[in-house]
Amino acid sequence: MTSSPEKSAAKSADPVDSLVLHATDNHVAWITLNRPEALNAITPDQRERLIQHLSHASCDPGVRAVVITATGRGFCAGADLRGGPPTGGPQAGERVAGERVAGDVARMIRLGAQRLIGAVLDCEKPVIAAVNGTAAGLGAHLALACDLVLAADSAKFIEVFVRRGLVPDGGGAYLLPRLIGPQRAKELMFFGDALTAADAARLGLVNRVVPADDLEKTARDWAERLATGPTRALALTKQLVNASLDTDRTTAFAAEAAAQEINMTTADANEGVAAFTERRTPHYRGH
Repeated sequence: MTSSPEKSAAKSADPVDSLVLHATDNHVAWITLNRPEALNAITPDQRERLIQHLSHASCDPGVRAVVITATGRGFCAGADLRGGPPTGGPQAGERVAGERVAGDVARMIRLGAQRLIGAVLDCEKPVIAAVNGTAAGLGAHLALACDLVLAADSAKFIEVFVRRGLVPDGGGAYLLPRLIGPQRAKELMFFGDALTAADAARLGLVNRVVPADDLEKTARDWAERLATGPTRALALTKQLVNASLDTDRTTAFAAEAAAQEINMTTADANEGVAAFTERRTPHYRGH
């Protein structure tokens, strides 16, 4: 995308953060991957910046929705398998060649890809993926972990792991069956075929497919609509939905009742009820 969020982010971004642009506009945090020459394959440093931005979005009252997108013709080609260790030397699970010890791979996955996907799932604000191009491997899972997925009509989704002789990471085997069922998930993961945006929407992986030129506008419209909503109610709703497939009915109902109890203490809940009784449009402030 060569859009205004990128331009505004570029103006405010520190040079160190040039590979992950960040800007807040109308209470929407725009997080933009910016390695177009590498189809936005994620380096360890980029991953840490993404996690940091998502964490800050959760606790920043000025942010009420998040959009994750990218520059160029690719959304994210997955983890950067060609890059070296992160700035400052190798971290746990990211040792240089020849230094691997037992457990390094598992640690790398836990501390790397899984932390990133967890940061999206656990973000307390609604997160929209605006998929402008190919989303492969971890890049596909980054998009699918978001609460809503918009895709340009030219976008593709690829479970590329099998092509490299690898097991899916970044929560793919957790996310996909919950979105489309185990058989469809296995088909995508066993064959690694590219899935068009239209086919992804047909399967239920994408909320809406739009022309590439309309992607930013649609993402902005959706995000700003969310940003004017009852932020705490949206956060609690996200928690309930994300947990629903991992819990039994009794646990889910208890969580629902607890969420209602918490939410009714918020100013936005009081405003929503008052607006209903007064027959006016509610004005939510996010708290």
